[in-house]
Amino acid sequence: MPACGHAGLTGEQLAARPRLRAVTPRPETLLLAAPRGYCAGVDRAVQTVERALELYGAPVYVRKEIVHNKHVVEQLRDRGAVFVESEADVPEGATVVFSAHGVAPSVHAGAAERGLQTIDATCPLVTKVHVEAKKFASEGYTIILVGHAGHEEVEGTMGEAPEHIVLIEDVAGVDQLEVRDPEKVAYISQTTLSVDETRAIINRLRERFPAITGPRTDDICYATTNRQAAVKQLARESDLVLVIGSRNSSNSNRLVEVAREHGADSYLIDNEGQVREEWLEGKRVVGITSGASAPEELVQRLVEFFRLRGTTDVRELEVIQEDVRFMLPKVIRQALAAGAA
Repeated sequence: MPACGHAGLTGEQLAARPRLRAVTPRPETLLLAAPRGYCAGVDRAVQTVERALELYGAPVYVRKEIVHNKHVVEQLRDRGAVFVESEADVPEGATVVFSAHGVAPSVHAGAAERGLQTIDATCPLVTKVHVEAKKFASEGYTIILVGHAGHEEVEGTMGEAPEHIVLIEDVAGVDQLEVRDPEKVAYISQTTLSVDETRAIINRLRERFPAITGPRTDDICYATTNRQAAVKQLARESDLVLVIGSRNSSNSNRLVEVAREHGADSYLIDNEGQVREEWLEGKRVVGITSGASAPEELVQRLVEFFRLRGTTDVRELEVIQEDVRFMLPKVIRQALAAGAA
């Protein structure tokens, strides 16, 4: 019996047969969400490490990742930043930068004991939550912190008043809460959560504890809110939404969830090399956005990836305009001013 379906054909006949060509899937249109990418807090934190390297030279130690993005961390590592898990891992007397996510008072104390020169790159909007935690604790409230267990921002906030703060992650957690005095309850939240999910949790908290109080302004930061608003619109107009961000980036993961909730397939990628062919099959419009710790360079690399495939229609989808800037930490500003004098 013939060994295969080509039995009886000569080599020349086989070579002459028409071959099926693999078709590279490519979208007709790319929609780029605006706003996207770096928020003011991330920009400030990254610049803080860059300026510290310029002012003091390498190595500059950074507790944890300065921001949750692999690309940014690797670039800073190449320039001389050394990332450590704890202030205890920093040589005595060295310079250490605290990340944008904030740290507990115990970390500041540990750094002082080791004689470290500290540069605090905590996002001012995270600092706002820390201040709220201390205020509510001083007034005797049980504080409900809405957030994700294990996230660095949550760990830092809880460290401000650990005996007063209870962490909940979802609506179900609200129903299991037991508090000392239902008339003396306050809530605060992580800054990078899902806007809609957090609203549902807070609404449930208000149902259970009608006397509950909260911050004067929303704890979820402007950048998280704006990027989620933009991705909602992006999802409505796209067949697929690609979110550039690292796995440990809370706000990037929320963007994927929001896109899916609003009708688009969506995936989180670190860079263009992680795009999978099967995601693109039959997709006419691809939306692109990036988390608050992802640099614009990664977006442009993804756009170029699609341009090389033949996509020429690239548009911005502007939903909200942003113009927020934060000053660098005081110690950096003073050192820069002294150098310029």
